[in-house]
Amino acid sequence: MAQWTSFSKEKLKQVIAKCNDSLAPGPDKLSWWHLKIIIKQDECLTNIINIANACINLGHWLDYFKHLSMIIIPKPNKLSYDHAKMFHPIVLLNMLGKLIEKVIAKRIQFTVMKNNFIYSCQLGRLKFKSTTDAGVTLTYIVRSGWAKGKTTSTLVFDISQFFPFLNHNLLMTTLSKVGLEPKVSKFFVDYLVKKKTNYVWNNL
Repeated sequence: MAQWTSFSKEKLKQVIAKCNDSLAPGPDKLSWWHLKIIIKQDECLTNIINIANACINLGHWLDYFKHLSMIIIPKPNKLSYDHAKMFHPIVLLNMLGKLIEKVIAKRIQFTVMKNNFIYSCQLGRLKFKSTTDAGVTLTYIVRSGWAKGKTTSTLVFDISQFFPFLNHNLLMTTLSKVGLEPKVSKFFVDYLVKKKTNYVWNNL
């Protein structure tokens, strides 16, 4: 079982350095630009690291990070707006919590890839994978079929609203099989529940 080590200042700096300063701030009114300035103070950075470590060690995600804002934006040039699909919802998270989430996600992805837990053809949302890798994989599959005298067809589909219907028990079982410590699974049990969303209407 992989031991969950404490978060490091270097890893946190690496994650936030890639964040886009122009993105909208969250309910805490902070942007990535603000956080990049804040973590330049070593005391502030240390406090953020301590919060992240405490969340994992205690198996608890702070209620403050569970408060979300959803901005409802009408899609332009529609004849009517009497259906939900005529609107584009954007969910904004508290930036500090979002930063910690990014660091946790990076750590988990490293662990599952190290333990060969991800299917070899899984390319989306993985580090060191790209559209080029997907193209090469698809080309290989097609040409392999041609070599055997077969015709290859491609079916593409998108799974919408996956996260809201995620089976929590299945996720906990999966995290355990990945090789993560029980305290990590306990953290996600708390992370997934009691989120609160404040809806904001945006008239364009």
